[in-house]
Amino acid sequence: MTHRLFRALLCIAALAYVFLSTTARAADKPNLIYIMADDLGYGDLGCYGQQRIKTPELDRMAAEGIRFTDHYAGNTVCAPSRCVLMTGLHTGHSLVRANKEFKPMGQMPLRAGEVTIAKLLKKAGYTSALVGKWGLGGPDSTGIPNRQGFDFFYGYLCQRHAHNYYPEFLFRNTEQVSLPGNKVAKPREDGAGMAVERGQYAYSMIADEAIKFVEQNKDRPFFLYFSPTIPHANNEAGNKGMEVPSLGQYADLDWPEPQKGHAAMISLLDADVGRLLAKLKELGIDDNTLVLFTSDNGPHREGGNDPMFNDSNGPLRGIKRDLYDGGIRVPMIARWPGKIAPGTTTDLISAFWDFLPTACELAGIDAPRGIDGISYLPTLLGENTRQKKHDYLYWEYSGLKAVRMGQYKAVGFPRGSRFEVYDLKADLGETTNIAADNPKLVEQLTKCMEEAHVDSPDFK
Repeated sequence: MTHRLFRALLCIAALAYVFLSTTARAADKPNLIYIMADDLGYGDLGCYGQQRIKTPELDRMAAEGIRFTDHYAGNTVCAPSRCVLMTGLHTGHSLVRANKEFKPMGQMPLRAGEVTIAKLLKKAGYTSALVGKWGLGGPDSTGIPNRQGFDFFYGYLCQRHAHNYYPEFLFRNTEQVSLPGNKVAKPREDGAGMAVERGQYAYSMIADEAIKFVEQNKDRPFFLYFSPTIPHANNEAGNKGMEVPSLGQYADLDWPEPQKGHAAMISLLDADVGRLLAKLKELGIDDNTLVLFTSDNGPHREGGNDPMFNDSNGPLRGIKRDLYDGGIRVPMIARWPGKIAPGTTTDLISAFWDFLPTACELAGIDAPRGIDGISYLPTLLGENTRQKKHDYLYWEYSGLKAVRMGQYKAVGFPRGSRFEVYDLKADLGETTNIAADNPKLVEQLTKCMEEAHVDSPDFK
């Protein structure tokens, strides 16, 4: 064998080793896709009891995976819920605890030194993307996704901007990209809300970008945070706020127009989840991808939508902005072929702040100390005996506080004006306040609230 041939064979062997070891590392680290709908209620999906809004793809996803019955959002409104998801800290001591607006565009930004799930996964070798709505920092702030660990961002930075489904522009990373044909909303001549010149439906563009990201990163570990704006309302459009290009199968029903739009939005999102799952199979990465689907809070009463019309909160009391379970308990479905047993259900009491440690465990890295989350990976894998559990869950919003401790739930009102306790095992709809008959339980739940809350200079 000549010296030149020997060197060539060594180079080929080295390249083969690099390829095989890289492939092995990729296989060891599953892809993560976290889909978070906007204002989707606990009862809006067929697999959670919905009778009239059609969600066949998400129902199939539940049949192929696991459905959580006692999963909670980070908060009852958008920005704090998203902050909790990113940081693994509940709103007792997270940075963002309400929808605090910043001028000229955006909400309170995450700090430069914030530890986010995207930053952690980047260190573990993941490529990360946020596609959709952000709400944790406007243009040029410390909070923009590209400064919080995401390699790619496409969508809305500002929640107010995200209320418009036909915006004049979206952001691609830090660049503002105009959408030809869309013009800013203006007051209608008849006074009935706002009129918008329609061109490109932003949600559909965002969904396409999510699928494109998966295609482009199929050969390496990736984290996709797909945060669509559906079925949030356009708050500036009056009773025309449920904007969707087509009412589809609901067009000829004898329903109010906003309810047709609301249902059509949910079915459109459902179809795109189906497209995304089909793409994973087409690319041959279905078995190495964990997909989770949830919502940022309970259903809304905006844009003409009536959450009671189609029973959007299911058996729960309350809606968005409440700390009753209808405002914070959300659907959560997880699918991972070959790892998650199909058609399973869990009543594990869990919340948004649990995703960060779950993702860290999947990526093979340690979760940061001092967070509130507990990995629910054992539950996903059916290893229930090694699943750690919370002593309690905690939320606060605009003077309200809530605690879930086992079967009991407490809601505290501003300045101690009222304190309610419910036995969710016997009273899922939170109809009977048992506080007066259970002083020791009240004392215990009150202590949890005091323990969980840390004063914030930004949220009094």
